[in-house]
Amino acid sequence: MSSLTAAPPEALPGPGPDRGPDPQPKASAAKHRAGFTPYMLLIPASVVLLVVVGWPLIQLFIISFQEFGRAQVFGAPAPFIGLDNYTKVLTDPAFWNVMVRSILFCVVNVVVTMVGGTLVALLMTRLGKFFRVLMSVGLLLAWAMPALTATIVWGWMFDTSYGVVNYALTNFFGLDFHAHSWLINPLSFFFVATLIIVWGAIPFVAFTVYAGLTQIPDEIMEAAQLDGARSTQRFRLITFPYLRSIFLVVTILQVIWDLRVFTQIYALQGIGGIREQTSTLGVYIYQVALGSGEYGIGGAIAVITVFFMMAISLYYVRQSLKEEQL
Repeated sequence: MSSLTAAPPEALPGPGPDRGPDPQPKASAAKHRAGFTPYMLLIPASVVLLVVVGWPLIQLFIISFQEFGRAQVFGAPAPFIGLDNYTKVLTDPAFWNVMVRSILFCVVNVVVTMVGGTLVALLMTRLGKFFRVLMSVGLLLAWAMPALTATIVWGWMFDTSYGVVNYALTNFFGLDFHAHSWLINPLSFFFVATLIIVWGAIPFVAFTVYAGLTQIPDEIMEAAQLDGARSTQRFRLITFPYLRSIFLVVTILQVIWDLRVFTQIYALQGIGGIREQTSTLGVYIYQVALGSGEYGIGGAIAVITVFFMMAISLYYVRQSLKEEQL
């Protein structure tokens, strides 16, 4: 009789009459359900966006192909006129003047905001805890102030008769700024507008870049410093490559926000600016649609602006995908 005995059926691998069902189908089903979970969680937010943003955009797109004026607001039929509104907009020199003005204004604001916010973030890394907290509180106060309130306060500071800026330039620096109007001239108007917008936008950039700076390993910066790299070289060769994706996101957001700025420009025009020479895209759409009652033409301008911003957003998405592939 052999000393080797056959193993009992329950000890043999594989399914047997006394073993439970194979757990593999359950695991795959659970994994399949988990794959749908993120999409299920996105459904409520997607529905809200479709209702709040999607439907108005559809209505705007339809109006841009109609003859829609004040009569249509009160129930008159709105006939479709094809591309006539777009033809009027794209052949109007005033629209192109506003477009060029808006782009130049946006570029200046984005560059100044990004440079200023980055410098503030770098400064925060050098400060002690007390002064860093103090600066953070100041940035938060500037960021929390509503745009209209900030514009009114800055408008008082640049007031022609009682503004503190004219008083300081005249009495402390000996310059002839008595009763000087800052908002009549378009160049000085946009200088004041840039101050207001940059003052309110720098905190976001500073906090975002500072958060990224705290994630850079100290060992790399110390090694570069020991190798003799100057501060500008460390920023160019180490800091910026580490934070490239952050700079990309913040820059794209600033472009979108500054291109459609409305409150600051409109409020400054109410204080003393010349509308025809200082309107940007957001204000121009408001003036054409609500001011002149040409809702169809205003809708066409708005649709062009939306597609322009979508192109910027698609560029951001494309760059983000490239960063992920790298």
